[in-house]
Amino acid sequence: MGLLDILLGRTKPVAPDLDRLFALPSAAVTLEAAASFTPTGRGAVCFATVEGAAFEQTHREVQALLDADADRDGPPVELRRDAFGYSWLVSERTPDQLPQLVNDLHAVNSSMEVNGFGPQLLCSLAGFENPEGRSLSLVYLYKRGTFYPFAPLPGEGQRRDNPLELRVKAALSGDLRIEEDLGRWFPLWGAPGL
Repeated sequence: MGLLDILLGRTKPVAPDLDRLFALPSAAVTLEAAASFTPTGRGAVCFATVEGAAFEQTHREVQALLDADADRDGPPVELRRDAFGYSWLVSERTPDQLPQLVNDLHAVNSSMEVNGFGPQLLCSLAGFENPEGRSLSLVYLYKRGTFYPFAPLPGEGQRRDNPLELRVKAALSGDLRIEEDLGRWFPLWGAPGL
């Protein structure tokens, strides 16, 4: 960054670091001890919808890469679209396979990035739940290289459990690079994989 950039207030964007996803299994141990949330085995990668042959080829490559895993029941990743027009590649594993789920999320992100779809990548999430069935996701912001918790409240309406999210933030600050700007803790209402 040069002097002119500093004077004009421009900053360089943070480079994505997909290897930070590999910290999720150790963070899951901390999360279970601090708040009794355990992995669901569900996760997803969200990106701006892409059409065309190049994306179809990338999707086939991801399917083939993950299909080689003998521990998986069902399709390796499923393409879904949400109500807001975003696309999600969803992976489902058994709850005890969080490391394999993280590998899936990393492979999907890496394949998208390598094939020129990095600018379309938005976030990845891994789902958790507590013994009462409450949902929580740890969301990785691709363009920021940071995580944040998203805890929707059960029932009608779109409400989130902010106190729980802040407790999770405090508990995981030693395990994950947590997004400090709470304005970037976007709600993921109805996200596949949640």
